[in-house]
Amino acid sequence: MLRKKSEYEREEEAADMLWEKIRTCWLKICVPIALITAIGGLLGCNHESIHLEFHEQDEIELLIPSEPEEKSEDKISDAKKEYNLSVSSVEQQEAEIDCKRIMESYANIYENAEKGEALNVVLSDETILQIQEILKELGCPVTTKIQYAKMENYEIMDSFLKDCLNKKEGAVVLYEIHDDGGLGRLKFSFDGEDMYVLSADAVWNKQNEPVVSYLSHTKIEKWEYTAKGWFCYELCVPDESEVSEIVDGSRMVRIVPLSEEQVEFSRKCVMGIGYQGNNLLRSNWDVDHMEQLDFNGLYEYLYEMKYQERFSLNDPSMGIPREEFENLIMEYLPITEAEIRKYAVFDEEAETYAWVRLGANFTLSFFENSMPEVTKVQKNADGTITLTVDAVCDKVSYNEAVITHELTIRLKEDGSFYYLGNQILGDGFDKIPKYSYRVFDE
Repeated sequence: MLRKKSEYEREEEAADMLWEKIRTCWLKICVPIALITAIGGLLGCNHESIHLEFHEQDEIELLIPSEPEEKSEDKISDAKKEYNLSVSSVEQQEAEIDCKRIMESYANIYENAEKGEALNVVLSDETILQIQEILKELGCPVTTKIQYAKMENYEIMDSFLKDCLNKKEGAVVLYEIHDDGGLGRLKFSFDGEDMYVLSADAVWNKQNEPVVSYLSHTKIEKWEYTAKGWFCYELCVPDESEVSEIVDGSRMVRIVPLSEEQVEFSRKCVMGIGYQGNNLLRSNWDVDHMEQLDFNGLYEYLYEMKYQERFSLNDPSMGIPREEFENLIMEYLPITEAEIRKYAVFDEEAETYAWVRLGANFTLSFFENSMPEVTKVQKNADGTITLTVDAVCDKVSYNEAVITHELTIRLKEDGSFYYLGNQILGDGFDKIPKYSYRVFDE
């Protein structure tokens, strides 16, 4: 009597037949596949071409499998760790060629840029924006590390992420210009359920040639695209048992740009203050209640806003001369000299205000490294302006608004302004650590 074949045996035969067909038609398909890959690279950065390239690349991986045992082992390993995933030779070559092609498009700008004498090159914001303009003309989504700077061609990223929210498969490449003139290339791909990112970093070598220095493929553990235009995601990273230090996989990218007015007020009124070393933006106060403000801590931030250089004292124990301190504070706040002496730590005998450098003795929370971002500008009937500000934190657990607060200002005729008050909304105080004053009265 004939034995009925098991399901396993039937699958084995089917697999053998499929593999034989693949080998037979290999010569017929290898040339078209190569042409498709080359065309995908020439098409550049538009969303549709990248989408096509992604699916054709999937077909290549199916048509040219590795040894069955090796591939199976890789898949098991990758599925378990979900970071440092394998990168196909096609993907690696694509990333390297693309990075070099893009960097060569702005090679002249980089070569002629002022790089200073330091070993670590840091290009000016002006040069970075010139490079971004070149990439913009190529039709690529491109961003920079400049605070509040606009992502060019953001509509491509916006469309991709909205498709992902609707469970539509696809892929897109985002470029990031680094401060040293190098390039980051982030290829996000979505299979209908999970999102992955293939990250490549390229730098300029000593001969001013572009070289890819880093390549990784990682699954994105969770992600969201917020109503305010932030793409927030968390990479799969090693757990604590695998590494000596916690690896932060949180990332945030602003896709939809702020308005020009929001950017202007962000840079003018809140960027230089922040949430570290002073409590102007992280406490409730108004013109009649300024006693809780840390004026001694605030001084150095106002100094840098006014003079565009960091404040420092060769001997902090000497303190800040009374007149210098009070004049600067009164330039930004409607307060009298007598009130400043009452609320700040002041040495009447020496006529100086105390100041302590923010250093290793001060433990900073992730919140204190947040970036203040103006998301709404309201012009009031009394001539004041109320700015709605979000504290954006991209550390450990990304958050587009750790707290939201309303900062009231009044513009002066010369373009400068007064701070008039701040109000933290909702349960914001419950989400942030208690403020630690820099110095105290003895």
